[in-house]
Amino acid sequence: MESITVSQTLSVSNHRIFSSDLNEHNTVFGGKILATIDDNSSIPAARVARIETVTASVDQVNFILPFRLQDSMCTESYVSGVGHRSIEVFTKIIGEHLNTGERFLGLTCFSSFVVTEHDIVLPQIVPDKPEYDFVCQGYAARQEARMERLKRQEAFNQNISLEFPWNQ
Repeated sequence: MESITVSQTLSVSNHRIFSSDLNEHNTVFGGKILATIDDNSSIPAARVARIETVTASVDQVNFILPFRLQDSMCTESYVSGVGHRSIEVFTKIIGEHLNTGERFLGLTCFSSFVVTEHDIVLPQIVPDKPEYDFVCQGYAARQEARMERLKRQEAFNQNISLEFPWNQ
C-alpha cells in the first residue's frame, strides 16, 4: 500500500487581521474563520486523494482565544487520518500579536472530506513529527464517534419537514 507522510499534506496560510475582519466584539468574525478552515483544510485532503474531495463535516471547532486587530492568524492544516473514502484533516490556527511577537493557540478543529470516486485506494498516513503522531493516534476513536453521530443525524433528518413554512 502506498504511503505519504503527514508533512507532505501540510498546508499553511497567513492572514493579517484588519478592521474589515472584525465583528461587533472587535474580534475576528467566526464565519470568516470557518471559511479559512474549509479553504485551508481542503488542500491536505486533495494532496492525499489527488482527485475531487468534498467537505463532509467540520467537527470539534474549538475557539480557544480570540484574534484581534493587529494580530496575524497562521492556519496550519494536515491529514490526521484516512479511511476507505474519507480523509480527516486537523487544523490549528496560531495567533501572533504583531506588536509584541507573542504567539498563542487560537483554534483547533477537525474536518472530514470524502472522495467522490468509489473505487479508490487512499494512501496510508505516516506521522513524522511528535505532534502529528499525537493527533493521528486519536483518529480511530474520532472516526467511530463520527460514524455514531452520522447515524443519529440520519435519524434526526427523517423528522425534518421539507414543506414550505408558509403552507402550514
